[in-house]
Amino acid sequence: MIERAPFGATGHESSRVIFGAAALGDVSKAEADRTLELLLEHGINHIDVAASYGDAELRIATWLKEHRFFVATKTGQRTYAKAREEIRRSLDRLGVDHVDSIQLHNLVDVIEWDIALSPGGALEACLEAREEGLVSHIGVTGHGLSVPKMHQRSLARFDFDSVLCPYNHVQMQDPRYASTFDQLAVLCAEQDVALQTIKCLARAPWEGRTHTAATWYEPLTDQADIDAAVHWVLGNPQVFLLTTGDVDVLPKLLDAASRYVARPSDDEMAALDLTPLFT
Repeated sequence: MIERAPFGATGHESSRVIFGAAALGDVSKAEADRTLELLLEHGINHIDVAASYGDAELRIATWLKEHRFFVATKTGQRTYAKAREEIRRSLDRLGVDHVDSIQLHNLVDVIEWDIALSPGGALEACLEAREEGLVSHIGVTGHGLSVPKMHQRSLARFDFDSVLCPYNHVQMQDPRYASTFDQLAVLCAEQDVALQTIKCLARAPWEGRTHTAATWYEPLTDQADIDAAVHWVLGNPQVFLLTTGDVDVLPKLLDAASRYVARPSDDEMAALDLTPLFT
């Protein structure tokens, strides 16, 4: 079974591997149900989804009728009215009257950031939903090189319960990114904010090559390589790892996580010959 840890100050004991439901955006119900069995087998109790992930919320809805998960969804809207509508649409698609967390999705652009966190912005819709009992917690997510610094700004503006950003060995070899990520990690520890990470299995951008996986980047597929990448992330006890966006790669990731013992060395990770997604 995959180990669990307190998810920030939320009171939830989360599996340290969180199911990234983007993988369900374009799969059949049968494929989704096979994925559910795999998650239950490995003790995953936390799902991350979003309004923009195709049919993912609809696929999860059937699961939630019989199984209890900590469910986090996301709104990519930036204004109060549109975010309010999208949050309620997500609840309807999920078939529930409440989710555990709503996250502001990919809040990186400085103009969008200001709109979302100012009066009349999406954060107001999240706060209203929390006051009405539709959500319990509020988080913020992002991609790209600037996101750890933007999350620091977000945490200075509002007491978010969780953040999410890229984290893997090759990305952390960029001293600029590593510095801001480490600063964010310190801030999260001080404020008891859950630190979620993505892109664990990113091998390289596709760069014109034929796509052989559902992810927008080329993922690692060899079990030994996946073991190393997953174990490296889990070697940081502060972070939570979101799974890959491909249901065919997912079993290997969960298998690796269930066998975690120790973090690989930098030399072992360098041997994977990875290319950073964000430069």
